[in-house]
Amino acid sequence: MVDHDHSYKHLFSHPDIVEDLLKGFVREDWINDLDLTTLEKVNGNYVSDDLRERANDVIWRVRMGPDWLYVYLLIEFQSTDDRFMALRLLIYVGLLYQDLIKTGQVPAGSLLPPVLPIVLYNGERPWQSPDTLELLIQPVRGGLRRYLPGFRYLLLDEQTFQLEDLPASNLVSAIFRLEKSRTPEDIRTVVRELINWLKQPQQDSLRRAFTVWLHRVLLPARLPGIEVPPVNQLVEVDNMLAERVKQWTREWEEQGLKKGRREGRREGRREGLEQGKIQLLTELIETKFGPLAPETRKQIQQADPSQISRWTKNIFTANSIEELMR
Repeated sequence: MVDHDHSYKHLFSHPDIVEDLLKGFVREDWINDLDLTTLEKVNGNYVSDDLRERANDVIWRVRMGPDWLYVYLLIEFQSTDDRFMALRLLIYVGLLYQDLIKTGQVPAGSLLPPVLPIVLYNGERPWQSPDTLELLIQPVRGGLRRYLPGFRYLLLDEQTFQLEDLPASNLVSAIFRLEKSRTPEDIRTVVRELINWLKQPQQDSLRRAFTVWLHRVLLPARLPGIEVPPVNQLVEVDNMLAERVKQWTREWEEQGLKKGRREGRREGRREGLEQGKIQLLTELIETKFGPLAPETRKQIQQADPSQISRWTKNIFTANSIEELMR
C-alpha cells in the first residue's frame, strides 16, 4: 500500500486542491488579497547547515499584492498529537528561510516573505497541543518576555468539521468527507461529485491522484478483508462500487454472523464457568451452615466473580453465614 502521508502529499501537490484549502478553510479576510491564479509549487528539498534534509514537505507560494506569501503544509498527514509541533514547524520554516537566502530568492537588503504554516490533522482524538510556541516555554515576568520567540501555526483538525459545515463544491471538503465515510454508498456519493467537478482535460492529473488515493489508501482502510480490484479512473471507481456493494454487504454480514457466533460461544463458556463457581459456593455454604435464606441466595447470584472467589476462599474460616457474607 502507498504510504498514507505520501498519498496526501500527491493530492496537495495540485493547485486546485491548495486553492480550495485556502478559500474554504483559512477563514480570514486577508485571503481575499491573494491572487490564487499565481499559485506556484516550490521545491521542498533543502538541507540545513548541519545536513538535515527536509525532502517531504509541501510548499506553495502565491502573490499577495506585489509580494509572495509562502504556504507551508505539514502533510505527514498528522494522525497523532504532537506536543512540540509549534517548535517543530518553527524549525522547518527557519530552514525554508535559510534556503531562500542561500538560493538568492531573498536579495540583499530585502525582507523575508511571510509564511503560513498549516498542520493537517486526521487523528481520531481531538488535538490538544498548543498552536503557539510561547505556550511551550516556561512563563517569565518583566523585561525577559520581550526576548521570547513568537510563532503560531494554523491547525486544521478534520474531526472538528461537521459534514454539514464543510464548504460546498470544495475538493478539500471532498477529501474530508471521504475520510469520514463509513459505507460504500457514502464513498460513491463523493466519487460521483468528483467526476462532475473534474471534467476538464487539464484536470487529468488530479483525477488520477484521487483515483490512486482511493484505490490504494481509502478503500482498503474502509473495506477491510475485501480485495479491491485495479482501477484507473474515477468512473471505474464508481462502477466498481456500484457492482460490488451488494456482494461486500453480504460478505460483511456473513463475517459478522460468524464473529457473533464465535463471541457467543466464548460468552457462553464464560457464563457457564461463573455459574459453576456460584453453584459450588452455594453447595459449600449449605453443607457447612445449612439451607440458605432466599435473600442470601439472591445476593450470591448477583455478586461479581471477584466476590464469589473471596467468599469461596473464606468459607473454610468463617464461623457463620453472617461472618462469611461480611
